[in-house]
Amino acid sequence: MQYLKIKNRTAFLLVTMVLPWLGACNARLQENAEGPRGAHGALDMDQQKTLLESLLPERDVTQSPPGVDPGIWQQLVIPEDNKMTPERVALGKKLYFETRLSKDGTVACATCHDVSRGFTDQRPVSEGINGALGKRNAPTTMNAFLLQTMFLDGRAPSLEEQAKLPIVNPIEMGHANEGAALAAIADDPEYQRMFSFAYGRAPNYDDLGRAIAAFERTFVFLDAPFDRYLAGSPEAISEEAKRGWNLFNGKGRCMSCHQMNPSIPIGSDNRFHNIGVAARKQNFEQLARRALEALAQEGDMKAVDRLAIETDLSELGRFMVTKDRADIGAFKTMQLRNIALTGPYMHDGSMETLWDVMDHYNKGGEPNPFLDGGIEPLALSEDEIDAVVEFMFTLSDARLAEQNQRALTQQRKLAAAKRPFRDTAMAERRVLPFEERVMGGTR
Repeated sequence: MQYLKIKNRTAFLLVTMVLPWLGACNARLQENAEGPRGAHGALDMDQQKTLLESLLPERDVTQSPPGVDPGIWQQLVIPEDNKMTPERVALGKKLYFETRLSKDGTVACATCHDVSRGFTDQRPVSEGINGALGKRNAPTTMNAFLLQTMFLDGRAPSLEEQAKLPIVNPIEMGHANEGAALAAIADDPEYQRMFSFAYGRAPNYDDLGRAIAAFERTFVFLDAPFDRYLAGSPEAISEEAKRGWNLFNGKGRCMSCHQMNPSIPIGSDNRFHNIGVAARKQNFEQLARRALEALAQEGDMKAVDRLAIETDLSELGRFMVTKDRADIGAFKTMQLRNIALTGPYMHDGSMETLWDVMDHYNKGGEPNPFLDGGIEPLALSEDEIDAVVEFMFTLSDARLAEQNQRALTQQRKLAAAKRPFRDTAMAERRVLPFEERVMGGTR
């Protein structure tokens, strides 16, 4: 595939001077482009649809997809009130790429979950209407049907509920309420026809969420080199990746939260953990008190959604949903499938490469009073870190092999440039977490 080069070098230099981090990310987005990009950097919607058709050929959506157990698919994945039909998937597809679902007509689901970017936006945090930036990194919609809760704090219990929230979030898609969002499409004769065929009713907001969820359940990307290796083809992955797999399950302790096997194919325990990301910047106790005050006034899912996306209360993670102190600063264990394509990483997009992620875990995270008990220094050597990263690059679906290779080249280059300056004292246990905490990060 051909990729666009950055055309406006002056503007690019200006952005990188003013906002170096965002500038670097925007450069990566341009390098990964496959065609014209819209107001928020997403690939043109029609081009995204064409790309999606090449990745997901037509199949019988009433049946379980390849690689997914039929019993699990029908009994655990598909809701009783939203059975998979071609009509519902077709409606969901139209809605997924529909910019009229945003107040200013510039943002669709596919803006932040762009087919050409691993079904994410590859930004640290997402950009909504009027260029507003949220507080969270956009998770991929690939294989999201296997997650038990949605969003990084699990505030939505299903894909159906998740699909409805961004549309009425003030800084994401910006409609004032569900009625205003629905009004943007309800008079369209094509939508009227499609809603009738799909659900036997006139356009309504709940069915809008159901249709988008049905379409997203077709995003099945579970055919990676690692799967062929597990199935008995030792040549499917390199010796370095095999060593990384052993470290993943052993010294690296990754499997504690990221179990990878045929029963748990996406590598997530579907639980929430404080792993010490950017913890030095937070006064969690103060944030928690502010959150409880705010939620006492209005504590429904939409209120949590606004506070999580728009305010620094975002850093409280799962606590915003449960109000349980044990959940302060805890975020959902994200899936490892296609992880090479979904950076930057962590809830705030603060880590550019998988080497950065490994360095974070290797040192035992950032010390804080709510750090998960399983997070501790790992003392992995440089060669061992390289092996685990090599393994993670075998988790990308075969259909995404070209993008995966480009991501590997790019991440390796970035890691080589910045990691020689990393601090290894905690990883090597020359300084322990409690010492780091007592000394306030100074040595």
